[in-house]
Amino acid sequence: MTGVGPRAATVAWGFEAIGTSWEVETAQPLDPDVRQAVRDVVERFDHAWSRFRADSTVTAMAREAGSWQLQGAGALLRLYDDLHVATDGAVTPLVGRSLEDLGYDARYSLQPNGRAVPPESWAQVRSDGSLVVDHETLATARPLLLDVGAAGKGFLVDLVVDVLADHGVDEATVDGSGDLRHVGGVPIRVALEHPGDASRAVGVVEVADGWALCASAVNRRVWGEGLHHVVDGRTGRPTRDVVATWALVDGSCMVADGLATAHFFADPQTLLDLHPHHFVRIHADGRVLRSPDLPGELFT
Repeated sequence: MTGVGPRAATVAWGFEAIGTSWEVETAQPLDPDVRQAVRDVVERFDHAWSRFRADSTVTAMAREAGSWQLQGAGALLRLYDDLHVATDGAVTPLVGRSLEDLGYDARYSLQPNGRAVPPESWAQVRSDGSLVVDHETLATARPLLLDVGAAGKGFLVDLVVDVLADHGVDEATVDGSGDLRHVGGVPIRVALEHPGDASRAVGVVEVADGWALCASAVNRRVWGEGLHHVVDGRTGRPTRDVVATWALVDGSCMVADGLATAHFFADPQTLLDLHPHHFVRIHADGRVLRSPDLPGELFT
């Protein structure tokens, strides 16, 4: 996603976080202490949730049972509960084992091991006491590997927006490489990147104050024929039907991120009933679905 059209002059700060490129646009340059506060919240999130770090909390959880403190666990896992039901089990935070089998592991081996078995049932884990959530405390009765990639980056965007607000920065656009939230000032127009050609756009949407726009596509994080990061939790295999999605949500980048993932698997009306939002989704056969009140336009 890229910004298009006229807008007020801004200053962009780019940095690397959780394995990808981020950019924060503000009217004035951010003070060094604000930048450090952003780096600190990113580090806390990564240290808690990254399955690619040997010293992270979720890596420790995958080795043994115990009681664990995880930032935002209550909100994130409640969203997963809802999305799991809405997608008939396709969206699950237990998909990490399947991704490892496919080669998207902590070593970035990118070499499938031939298993790619479906993950265990998230509904069963939540109901049989294997994992109990109390706000930001998780109690596990056995080792479990969590992967919150379907909504975690959006959650981190929200955390960065909160840090900026705490430091008096109330006009900003935080773009976590496809997960974007805009606060303050006039609305911005954002181009929707063509999933088959990054130099083209399939349309443009308007992102108003407080809204978040998240994108997901099967052409990102691809490491082999038919191998990409959008995995169906019912099969343990990458999805085939939908190739790109966008979700536009008022007030929460975490929810927008989760819905963008869910649109690979669920009927649009089911997701609209779950949470009000705008959406665009492109199917592998060329069909394009969109919410009727989308604040923008799609190109033919």
